[in-house]
Amino acid sequence: MSRAELLDRARRFVAAFNRNDLDAVMAFFADDGIYDEFNGRRNVGRAAIRAAFAPQFTGAYGKMQFLDEDLFADAESGKVMASWRCTLSIKGQPTSWRGLDLLHFEQGKLVKKLTYAKAKAPLFQD
Repeated sequence: MSRAELLDRARRFVAAFNRNDLDAVMAFFADDGIYDEFNGRRNVGRAAIRAAFAPQFTGAYGKMQFLDEDLFADAESGKVMASWRCTLSIKGQPTSWRGLDLLHFEQGKLVKKLTYAKAKAPLFQD
């Protein structure tokens, strides 16, 4: 994949999140893809990844949006680093934090999504 193709794929991936379209998000992942959450939880395979994403797509955190800040792509390795600001609602209060995803693509599919965030952990506990 070229650098331009990687950047386009990453932008379309984020756009699917922002449209709240879980099926479109999942279409990017390889069957044996990996999603490492910012809290250290690892999800392997499409079913586990879908389950991990389900709360945000069912409105558990209010309207969640990822605002792009920077994208870096390395065509030779098939990797994109996307930095963003996530806006959402926690316990009824609007908030946001910054983070980044390292996206690893192979043969056009997302094989690994590693998420890092500048946030209190765990955010969602009392």
